[in-house]
Amino acid sequence: MRRKISAGAALTATLTLAVCSLLTLQFTARWQPSGTPVAVARAGASPRPAADIKPYPATGKRVRLRLGVTTLDLARNSYRSWTKRDLQQVNAFERHARRHADMVMWFADWEHVTNFNARQAAAVRARGSIPEISWEPWDSSKGARVPQPRYRLARIIDGSHDDYIHRWAREIAAYGGRVRIRFAQEMNARAYPWAERTNGNHRGEFVQAWRHVRTIFKAEGATKVTWIWSPVAGRIIPGQFPGSSQVDVLALSGFNGGPLVFRRSWRPFRVAFGPPLNYLHHLAPAIPVELSEVGSVEKGGSKAAWIRGMFREIRRRPYVHSLVWFNVRKEADWRIESSRSARRAFVRGLSRASR
Repeated sequence: MRRKISAGAALTATLTLAVCSLLTLQFTARWQPSGTPVAVARAGASPRPAADIKPYPATGKRVRLRLGVTTLDLARNSYRSWTKRDLQQVNAFERHARRHADMVMWFADWEHVTNFNARQAAAVRARGSIPEISWEPWDSSKGARVPQPRYRLARIIDGSHDDYIHRWAREIAAYGGRVRIRFAQEMNARAYPWAERTNGNHRGEFVQAWRHVRTIFKAEGATKVTWIWSPVAGRIIPGQFPGSSQVDVLALSGFNGGPLVFRRSWRPFRVAFGPPLNYLHHLAPAIPVELSEVGSVEKGGSKAAWIRGMFREIRRRPYVHSLVWFNVRKEADWRIESSRSARRAFVRGLSRASR
C-alpha cells in the first residue's frame, strides 16, 4: 500500500490506494536505543549483520516477533535518496517503541532509482538491522491508477528492463550482505501498473514477471536476497502467487484509514486482516508471514484499541514472524506516537507478542 510521498506538487502524497500491563518502569525508565552501530570485534572488521527471518517451524511454535519500520525520508527515497543522517528517524521510532528495529524498509521505483545503493544498505546493516526494499516497477511521480505502458508486465517478461534488473542484481551480489526485496507489492489491487487487472496486463503475467526477475538475480549470483510476496489486505488471487519455491516470505499490507482515506470507515484489525492472513497461511503453510506496511489513524475510533487488536491477532497466529510499521505523518498520522495511548498500546502489544 505504497504511500506516494514526495515534495512539491508532483511529490504530493497520494493516500488514495488500497494502506497483563507492563511495569511502570517500561514507560518511565530511560531507554537506551539498540539501533546504534554494532560493536566490531577487531579493527577493520565488518559489523556482524542481523540474522534474517528464519523459516516457519513445522511445530507452529511462536518465534520472537521481528519489528520493522519505514519513516518519512525513507518512504521518499524515489525522489530524494535518503542518507545515513535520515536514520535518526528510525532511532526516534525505536525510542517510542522501546525496541530495536530488526528491519528498515524504504522504497525504490524503477524510473528514478537507477542503482542499488550499497551505502544505504551498509548504513542499515551497521546499526544491526536488515535492509528491506519495496522495489517498484513504475514511475511513482505519475501517481496511482495512471496507465504506464513502459511498465506493463509484458515489458518485464520480454526483457525490456533486463539491463536494469541485471545491474541491480550485480550490485546486490557485490554488496554481499542480506537484502530483503518486497517486489511489486499489492499486485492484487488496481493501483499500480504491475497489477494484472490494469495497464494492459493479462492474467498469469505477474508470476511470469516475478520468475523472470528471480532468474536474473540467480544468474548474477545475488543469492542473499529474501523475496517477499506482498498482496494488500482484501481478496488474494492465488493465480498471482509465484509458488513456494519462488517466495521466502508472505506479506500483507493494509491501513485503517478511518473516515479520512481509503474505505473511509473504521475497520478493526481482526476484520480487515484476519481472513487474508488465514488465507496466506493456507496458501503456503511452511512460509513465514510478515505484516508489511501497516498503520492506523486516530480519527474515527480508538487507535490504541486498534493496535491492541492487531497484536492480539498476531499472538493467535504463530506464523506471523515480522511487522513493519508505516511510521509516517503525512495526509494522515500513521505514527505510533500520534497519541500517548497509541504509543503505550504499541509498546505493550509488541512486548507480549515477542515473548
